Amino acid sequence: MLAANAHASSGDTFEDRFPTPTFKERFPTTSESLVPRQPAASAPGGRTARSAPAPYRVASLAPTVPYQRPPREDQTMLVGLKSSAFPYLGTNPRTDEPFLNISKGDRRGHRSYGGRVYWQDQTYNDNRVLMHVPENFDVRKPGVIVVFFHGNGATLERDVRDRQLVPQQISESGVNAVLLAPQLAVDAADSSAGKFWQPGGLKRFVNESADHLARLYGDPRAARAFADMPVIIVGYSGGFMPAAWSLEVGGLGNRVRGVFLLDAVYGELDKFASWIVSNRSGFFVSAYTRSTRRHEHELMAMLKEKGIAISDDMDGPLRPGSVVFLETPEGVTHRDYVTRAWTENPVKDVLVKMAATPALTRVATNSPSHADR
Repeated sequence: MLAANAHASSGDTFEDRFPTPTFKERFPTTSESLVPRQPAASAPGGRTARSAPAPYRVASLAPTVPYQRPPREDQTMLVGLKSSAFPYLGTNPRTDEPFLNISKGDRRGHRSYGGRVYWQDQTYNDNRVLMHVPENFDVRKPGVIVVFFHGNGATLERDVRDRQLVPQQISESGVNAVLLAPQLAVDAADSSAGKFWQPGGLKRFVNESADHLARLYGDPRAARAFADMPVIIVGYSGGFMPAAWSLEVGGLGNRVRGVFLLDAVYGELDKFASWIVSNRSGFFVSAYTRSTRRHEHELMAMLKEKGIAISDDMDGPLRPGSVVFLETPEGVTHRDYVTRAWTENPVKDVLVKMAATPALTRVATNSPSHADR
């Protein structure tokens, strides 16, 4: 345009400088082609291969496949809950005295059953819960919440997650299950249950967890499903105390579909026996070493007096009313029991055998139960 204007006279018009193109100038003649030339490619035998025409897709207003959630990964998180075991300012039901029964200046603490003093700010001040949602969990299908009570001398990250591999066992089981593992006494030889001693403690804990599980799952609308989901209680070693009290006064009724104890029957036998007798729609499994053998035999005797049938193997699926006591052989250590008992990864094994019975994962009706007290 600059060149045209430089040589234009005053009498030139726009049409003189830029004449309208004719039809033949806009479109190819019969001897020309609109198909772009393809670069030549050598084919076997020296022939020139022609490229195949590019594939095309016809547009449609209708979806071609149903909507699917984008791929997810396992989600594991530490979440603080008001309803978790600690801090706890109530009484110790074993003594009816304040739980924090020791003071030193401004510090308050608890003298444990073994006589050692643990301070609130160090041992009983962590309200975090280890939550885990496997990548393949589907809230639209029947599922369970596993509540795991760890043993003495433990932390959620070092022990429950990294050493005992509880989240990993749940994921590898392939069962439609999620995990809630509250921090109990931090790295201490103490089995105190804290808020799980209180009536309705387990119910408040699971209800508060529902919204957090839904967010971890990636769909806040799933909170209602988590709020109604059946529960499996797993207690290892010193976790027997919150497990027993959750069965006795936790308030979940027949939502508790199973109890699995890992070398954990150190006491509270009456609470375990009462739950087994009163809840024939759930299962009970207790695996043990010589550490708890005496108490395990006492519990078995109590159940036999009530006419409860007992099994001593885990070969088949778990069913409503299954009661199994498994003595593991010498050489199986208490410290490694969560990953090596009668089998490798026993939490995974129990979940797989539970999932073989659909009735154990079906949402329960709110019928009254002994555990509602």
